[in-house]
Amino acid sequence: MEEGPPREGGEPSADSGHHRRRRGGGGGRTPRPRRRRILRWSATILSVLILGTAGAGYLWYQHLNNNLETDDLNLGEHRAPEPTPNAAGQTPLNILLIGSDARDSKENQKLGGAKETFGGTPLADVQMLLHLSADRTNMSVVSMPRDTLLDIPKCTDPDDGKVYEASAQRTMTNQTLGRGGPGCTVATWEKLTDIHIDHFMEVDFSGVVSIADAIGGVPVCVDANIHSRDSQGHGSGLKLEKGTTAVKGKQALQWLRTRYGFDGGTDISRAKAQHMYMNALVRELRENANLSSPNKLRKLAETATNALKVDDGLGTVKKLYDLSNELKKVSPERTTMTTMPYEYVGARVIPKPGDAEQLFRLVRDDVSLDGKGKKKPAKEKVSDDPAADDGEIAVQVQNGTRTNTEPPVSGRASTVTQLLAGKGFTKAAADTTTALAQGRTVIRFPTADLEGDAQRVAKSLGMKLSSVKKSTDVSGVTLVVGADWREGNAPPKAKQGDKTPESAEALNGSDKKACMHVDPQFTWK
Repeated sequence: MEEGPPREGGEPSADSGHHRRRRGGGGGRTPRPRRRRILRWSATILSVLILGTAGAGYLWYQHLNNNLETDDLNLGEHRAPEPTPNAAGQTPLNILLIGSDARDSKENQKLGGAKETFGGTPLADVQMLLHLSADRTNMSVVSMPRDTLLDIPKCTDPDDGKVYEASAQRTMTNQTLGRGGPGCTVATWEKLTDIHIDHFMEVDFSGVVSIADAIGGVPVCVDANIHSRDSQGHGSGLKLEKGTTAVKGKQALQWLRTRYGFDGGTDISRAKAQHMYMNALVRELRENANLSSPNKLRKLAETATNALKVDDGLGTVKKLYDLSNELKKVSPERTTMTTMPYEYVGARVIPKPGDAEQLFRLVRDDVSLDGKGKKKPAKEKVSDDPAADDGEIAVQVQNGTRTNTEPPVSGRASTVTQLLAGKGFTKAAADTTTALAQGRTVIRFPTADLEGDAQRVAKSLGMKLSSVKKSTDVSGVTLVVGADWREGNAPPKAKQGDKTPESAEALNGSDKKACMHVDPQFTWK
């Protein structure tokens, strides 16, 4: 849903009639017309998971299983590499939370407004990546503004086989949902961040209202009286007095939708308000004794499972319950909300060079964003696979120097190929057919028997072994020359550090003093 200006990027809905899949008693799926759910925000999802700590996941187990709707996880052709387990054999969990502005029912149309968009192609206007650390001590959330321009990969609709070719130019990220479903949004995130995503979740507008009612309201704060409505009718209609108010029902939805009225009047300020709500929601679910009531839990479980859409890997209540037990291990003090660093290109935004990649790298490397619990640098692991002689190692070199603001450096793959040949890698060859966008130079290999060769190439260039990654996207040892190596004869050895960029505007989950600043034009007496 989009308040104010018309939706953008929508298309006629003739090709958007996917089939939903619902789990039945025997675990099978029965195709039936899929109802696009209204998914304006993502914070509610976390409440469902935390709720599992009280045992609600086992109420009406089979009935609740039947409520859950599932869809394919990734509709793209490629996957980001899975993270390496830590010393204890644990791996992080990455869950993409998606919110859509679709209007596909009378109830949700009433909540969302914009009657002219009823039945149109849904847009993924809210996207948050939830990262749970491998040791389960901390959690990070990264929001991406809906106006972000990026490259959308090729996606194939799992229901009708329709192929959506990769975008020919940078396209708003919210269009991904209409290109086959949430799996295309997942594919786009993996392409941009190189972060392996394990699951996705969606929740609808009516679920937001019902769940906020069930827990008795969520406390939010504004620093002045606010009424989100201007003379042209733009705004969510939110009207609150200065200070803290426990919002629930439709008022909770208005808070999550509000852009006009918060300082700046942008989707960035709306994301900040959603972060505050999400933090407060988690605290309420941990502290609110009323949730011990079986009737309240039953109502909330019913509402939540009807509202959720998940990937097949989370397609039962037990799987959601098990996930909730993992999430509950993290305290609000170790939860960090961030927004992807961005910069404006006209009225839209793009990932901010340097800062966005730094944030993505911290998540990939499982580094906490709150600055606590810093890990000792991991000792680089040398492959057990012996490398062949340099002259026998075939290396394909690709040009990945394109960025969101700069075109690729012409001939860069050929230049680096010549450099490798001079070092003895006479079988190096340039791939002149591809111009990728790769933030940092990386060496990829497809199978374990080529890991030693890939590490040998890295060593010859003075690169860290951590830049060598296993990937099914390549057929042999492949050096992708990144945007960090646009010139010169050696990859830069920049000290990356583990500090969260200030431009990510981190908010701690235990911050009870956070308050939204109100635009003076939207205040009242």
